[in-house]
Amino acid sequence: MLSSLSRKMLMCLTGLFLSFFLLIHFLGNLQLFLPKERAHLQFNAYSHFLSGNIIIEIVSYILYASIILHAVDGLIITLKNKKSGANYQTDRRGRASKWYSRNMGLLGTFILIFLVIHFQNFWYVYKFGTIPLDENGNKDLYILVVTVFKEWWYVVIYVISMFALCYHLIHGIYSATRTLGLYHPKFIKWFKIAGIAYSVIISAGFAMMPVYVFFTYR
Repeated sequence: MLSSLSRKMLMCLTGLFLSFFLLIHFLGNLQLFLPKERAHLQFNAYSHFLSGNIIIEIVSYILYASIILHAVDGLIITLKNKKSGANYQTDRRGRASKWYSRNMGLLGTFILIFLVIHFQNFWYVYKFGTIPLDENGNKDLYILVVTVFKEWWYVVIYVISMFALCYHLIHGIYSATRTLGLYHPKFIKWFKIAGIAYSVIISAGFAMMPVYVFFTYR
């Protein structure tokens, strides 16, 4: 059985890895904002490179494990907190906590549901579905993305999920600095600012992608 500190450390490390993956995924998906013809072929070539790279494949298994461990660990911590009667109205320093810090379990559950939908629409179809090839012979993931992002209900779910992700990241990154022992008056302010900036840029950037495709391909 893992101790409370071990669970927090596991949550911290898996969360930081997932945050780093989000950055890489975000940078790759920025190609969707390129002119249509260029975005079409370049995005498919990028996807083909990732799917055929052994190093990326190994990293993908670490990603899947991190998602599962982060979700399970978060569930256990949330249940233990509820069982112990912890309400997190204030933290140990006596300052009022934010609503999102008291609802990380709820935000995490919403994000997990979104990930299941997201994986089913893209990862599963790309891996196991029948996708046409583009003119370069690569699986046409770009057309799949455009087709899904043209559905208004999916765009709405995607944008709302990015709001949840933003608040989840803000508190998660802040908590990680404390778990790693970086809570120091000289540095915590800058860690907090950097964490908020990262969370907002990543979440807003991802949210803009389906919105951009939806209105561009109307």
